[in-house]
Amino acid sequence: MSAVIEIEGLRKTFHSMRNGRRVAVDGFDLLVEAGQVHGFLGPNGSGKTTTLRALLGLVRADSGVMKVFGERSPELLPRVAGRVGAIVESPQFFGNFTGHRTLRLLARAGDVPISRVDEALELVGLRDRGDERVKGYSLGMKQRLAVASALLKDPQLLILDEPANGLDPAGIREMRDLMRTLAAAGVTVLVSSHILGEIQLICDHVTIISRGRRVAAGRVDEVLAGYDRQEFLVRVAEPERAAEVLQAVELTAAVDGDALVVSGVTDPTIVSRALGEQGLWVGELTPLRPDLESVFLELTGAGHTWMPRQVDGSELPADDEDRAMIDLDVRGVDS
Repeated sequence: MSAVIEIEGLRKTFHSMRNGRRVAVDGFDLLVEAGQVHGFLGPNGSGKTTTLRALLGLVRADSGVMKVFGERSPELLPRVAGRVGAIVESPQFFGNFTGHRTLRLLARAGDVPISRVDEALELVGLRDRGDERVKGYSLGMKQRLAVASALLKDPQLLILDEPANGLDPAGIREMRDLMRTLAAAGVTVLVSSHILGEIQLICDHVTIISRGRRVAAGRVDEVLAGYDRQEFLVRVAEPERAAEVLQAVELTAAVDGDALVVSGVTDPTIVSRALGEQGLWVGELTPLRPDLESVFLELTGAGHTWMPRQVDGSELPADDEDRAMIDLDVRGVDS
């Protein structure tokens, strides 16, 4: 496979009027190859959006190498910009314009055939609502319109930052199906999302960022396999006695309510045989496999929202009133 996105050693600091320089991204690496649906995950404030903005030339990186379709970004990004569709954060639209008119204006500005407008609206399920004013759209409909704007150019690379924001369960499923359809057509998709179950369903590769640094990357199944403790949930009539029996055959067993959690099980028949020989009959023997959410929380810290560190390595206090950071090197504005 050929690399579509390459990021090596990306570092980005921001300047706060109150607290000086802060490190948002610190030596981050990312590799997205052609044809992948690649999940980009991290807690709030971990550097995901900053990374995407730097890649697209919306903020100036302090250091590092970034390439899109082999062209160095942002210097040579215009050479391949026509092959890239992206939404970063929440795009703003004119409320008095209809969805159709909004996309027509964007199409003309981007030298895109007007015929693509109806096609893009169809793809995101807004074909029948295209003549309504955007100010009457729900948050989910506005998000769909944003995705439609990214699809206007019929891109070979689609970058989506939280595309499921504001969508109901049916809308989330439609977005999932859309990404699968695009991937089947050869489009490379990089998607940032906090809905980890969706990422596990649609993505074949994943990169996890925490505190501005990459903490995991690879095929989703391989990342999960690295955290498989070979655990099983065992239900039996006498869990305390069953735990003693399993510990006697050198298995780690812990009572969990009316069941056991047994670790290090390479062959589940060992469990059922050991208990059966002592007259303890197994009612349930279920493997406990790690999912993306559990691995994500282990890697990034459960419930911890990270704020960018100061240059000396210290973090802001949780109640810091000056969390809004000002980038003194902004190169562009989100559309």
